[in-house]
Amino acid sequence: MESWLSDTSNSSISNNSHLVAGFTSSFVSVVLFGSNFVPVKKFDTGDGMFFQWILCASIWIVSLVVNIILNSPKFWPLAMVGGCVWATGNITVVPIVKTVGLGLGLLIWASTNLLTGWASSRFGMFGINPEVVAKPYLNYAGAGLSALSAIIFLFVKTDVNKSTSSDSDTEPILSTSINSQENPVTDESWVDRLSPLQKRLTGSLMAVVAGILYGSSFVPVLYIKDHSKNNESMYAGSSEFDLDYVFAHFSGIFLTSTVYFLIYCALMKNHPKVYPQAILPGFFSGVLWAIATCCWFLANNYLSAVVSFPIITAGPGLIAALWGVLVFKEIKGLRNYVLLVFAFCIILSGSLLTAFSKT
Repeated sequence: MESWLSDTSNSSISNNSHLVAGFTSSFVSVVLFGSNFVPVKKFDTGDGMFFQWILCASIWIVSLVVNIILNSPKFWPLAMVGGCVWATGNITVVPIVKTVGLGLGLLIWASTNLLTGWASSRFGMFGINPEVVAKPYLNYAGAGLSALSAIIFLFVKTDVNKSTSSDSDTEPILSTSINSQENPVTDESWVDRLSPLQKRLTGSLMAVVAGILYGSSFVPVLYIKDHSKNNESMYAGSSEFDLDYVFAHFSGIFLTSTVYFLIYCALMKNHPKVYPQAILPGFFSGVLWAIATCCWFLANNYLSAVVSFPIITAGPGLIAALWGVLVFKEIKGLRNYVLLVFAFCIILSGSLLTAFSKT
């Protein structure tokens, strides 16, 4: 009897510690994902191809450090596919920010990301096992409320032109010693030639596509884990600790981004648009993103993807919108503020319901 009570107590303590670790990782991930593009917001990144390559190089360096800390777990090439999918979505980030703004763009792709990632985990899409939660109806309600917030955010009007102008009262978030007045680069990409309506439609559509790609990026890792106990599978005996796949996942990101950048250089006839002042901010942005994703891997491990996805994909919108309101002044007016508060309440309610569905 005492042995049974001891086992039950130890199991309860272990579950509680896993929940604490999972929700703490989720919180850190939400804050960093909502802030990771802030350092580069006030710098000219042109068409974004050079910026995304710097960002992905930084991401890979962080994964190399993590891999060393974890004593180099086995490298599974399939995990790279998730990185390739993510990098494909990532090349749309700069055009999205230029067309609909940081706050609204992140909110749209985060909501689409939420639905894709949550549905694939909950219903076992793409060959992965469906994940079960203690209270499925709370999980459904939480995911639904989080997705509903995207519809509300579509009615929030942003003023990107004013927020990205080089007025004397707007300083870069991350200062740099590079003198931007020397050898200035004139940037007039295809985005700048769009009308306001075309920008909004194009940016919103790209954000949806990016969200679908982002939401699918964890599928290869989940597939490997689900087949780790199948002795007939080639992935038999693979690690069940999500962080062990970070290096392979991030290697896929860097490899794909490099390929895209080389193709871009070839199309530009070896005259790519390079923006030196974006190097340090882009590198720092990549570090923030990489740490946030590592925390997401931990959250998947301790909470399961069906719980972590609604929280981590909806939460950053709150942080990004606060940056858009308080710092970049992209979102103004009482009507927009009311819509934001209403949407934030829905996001928080959805996140709480999703969290309670685990217990």
